[in-house]
Amino acid sequence: MSSFGERLRVALDRFGPLCVGIDPHEHLLVEWGLDASADGVREFGLRVVEAAAGRVGVVKPQVAFFERFGSRGFAALEDVLAAARDSGLIVIADAKRGDIGSTMDGYAGAWLAAGSPLEVDALTLSPYLGPDSLRATLTTAVRAGKGAFVLAATSNPEALALQSARTVDVAASDDQSVAERVARDAGWINGSAAFAGGLGPIGFVVGATVDRAAVGLSDEALRGAPLLAPGFGAQGASAEDLSSLFGALAPNVVASESRSILSAGPAAIVARIEERAALYRNGAHV
Repeated sequence: MSSFGERLRVALDRFGPLCVGIDPHEHLLVEWGLDASADGVREFGLRVVEAAAGRVGVVKPQVAFFERFGSRGFAALEDVLAAARDSGLIVIADAKRGDIGSTMDGYAGAWLAAGSPLEVDALTLSPYLGPDSLRATLTTAVRAGKGAFVLAATSNPEALALQSARTVDVAASDDQSVAERVARDAGWINGSAAFAGGLGPIGFVVGATVDRAAVGLSDEALRGAPLLAPGFGAQGASAEDLSSLFGALAPNVVASESRSILSAGPAAIVARIEERAALYRNGAHV
């Protein structure tokens, strides 16, 4: 069984870094001529999957836009996830789960267990009940050939004060930013012999508009980790910025775009995906 990092490396090398977000905002549903309902988000998601398949390697459904329709919304999400994985796409569920103990075990089983109705390739996780609270989930993911993207330095401005704050570990006399501590404590698996020299299964969410130096996320802190980078497209960062923003880490970046692609509408989304993917392949991903 290949690891998540191995599969992601193949996808990035083949298609480039563009990841298409599946975010059925209500206004987009209206623009696409769809109802703001479970049926509408299902149709929206399936159309995006069809447009993305064979043109990018990764899609990222935003779970919140489906779960707001309750059980029928989750059923719609199940259909979209299954269609995406059947199309050969790597699927990252943007669910930002984070808890402790048996609750995290439940989330891991729901999203990362083989055969689960919500099975995906990787899941976004929040470490803010303590990075060690994710340890069992990360281990479960690795054993199942799955991955995770742990929130480290997100692109929303409200997060800067927390993620750049300094931590003090009395026993170790340690002084790091919160973001750096998250990268250290959640990324230890990537340093194991099984993943040496390659892309590890445990990644981090690092916003493209974030000043990595300000939050203490050096290249060394993120070495070997896949990086899910929101902030491209409508949020301000361009494909041409990828190399300058991430430097030596650029080949490991999954560049997420949603509104900049989805706003093209159903008639033009294929052309928009091809245009955006080409921008990354032809200069941004080196």
